[in-house]
Amino acid sequence: MSKKVVVITGASSGIGEALAKEYAKNGFQLVIAARRLEKLNDLAKALEIEYKTNVLCVKADVSVEDDCKQLMETAAKHFGQINVLINNAGISMRATLEELDLDVLRKVMDVNYWGTVYCTKFALPYLLKAKGSVIGISSIAGFKGLPGRTGYSSSKFAMQGFLESLRIENMKKGLHVLIACPGFTASNIRNTALAKDGNAQSETPRDEQKMMSPEEVASRVFTAAKNKKNYSVMTLNGKLTVLLNKLSSNLVDKLVFNHMSKEPGSPF
Repeated sequence: MSKKVVVITGASSGIGEALAKEYAKNGFQLVIAARRLEKLNDLAKALEIEYKTNVLCVKADVSVEDDCKQLMETAAKHFGQINVLINNAGISMRATLEELDLDVLRKVMDVNYWGTVYCTKFALPYLLKAKGSVIGISSIAGFKGLPGRTGYSSSKFAMQGFLESLRIENMKKGLHVLIACPGFTASNIRNTALAKDGNAQSETPRDEQKMMSPEEVASRVFTAAKNKKNYSVMTLNGKLTVLLNKLSSNLVDKLVFNHMSKEPGSPF
């Protein structure tokens, strides 16, 4: 897999940053994208020094169609190919539908769903040529709706439906599609999650020390992609949730509600 090119969105922190390190460690050339160019530049310098790889930084907001188009065109022009696209950029929210501003749902959907659609659409010609991989960093929230996360869950359900359809459309063209579902991960996503008024909640409601590390997520994503897996559900709780939901959704509804209601400051 050496000398191939990976494009990673949301690469300035958390899982995206860890993915950049994981792919650099494994010999890939990188295109890293996010809204914070300064953070990307710092990461690129560190990767180039430690792993002796080539890194291209591109400032991009995945909720903007033209940014996504420019990202893929710039990547292809610079390296001549795109072998892997990782749709990692994402945003969360925490509020009941009854209380939240509808703009919160629109913003989450624009980033999580439309960002994946835009980037994949414009990368697809290069990925098909390379018989490459499209990876979506999703969540168990894409299998089971989470209370207080209506916008987040709906965006991940939409992402997964989109990627599954893409996989089937291209099953005879050599395109690999991976849907990766980490558990709760110690990253910046909860600090930047939107509250009911659209402002960042600033403080995480969960104990970050008890969560998966971004590095563990990145390692599992790389391995699943290398082995051409369709799905990677990364925790036992996640696997049980998916299985039990098929057998008794009413039971899982109650279990999920009880679990989420124990969060500090829960709206339930």
